Amino acid sequence: MKKSRFTDSQIIEALKRVEAGLAVPELCRELGISTATFYKWRSKFGGMDTSLMTRMKELEEENRRLRKMYVEEKLKAEVVTEALAKSGEAISPPRDGSLGSSRQRVGHSCCLPSLRYQPGLLSV
Repeated sequence: MKKSRFTDSQIIEALKRVEAGLAVPELCRELGISTATFYKWRSKFGGMDTSLMTRMKELEEENRRLRKMYVEEKLKAEVVTEALAKSGEAISPPRDGSLGSSRQRVGHSCCLPSLRYQPGLLSV
């Protein structure tokens, strides 16, 4: 983000000068800024003093840092989830003879005998 040419105290001073009766176009000519910049300052910093403005900037910086940390942690979680999904595809069926939760029997249990995986029945 582009750094401002004006310090917090200079911006507050400019806003106070207009509140005291100086015309906005005249102030803008003095400072070399556009009227849009002045009105942006007024909407953002109007009614603040220098200490409040400094505190707000500190909070904005902390918020930016926390958002960056959140995005990094979210990316890490996605990578881990993706890796676990890929490694889960390569896992062979359980050795205890159960089918696991991914395979289900077809039909009703009263009509069909129990379908269980038995390792020795099929030979390749």
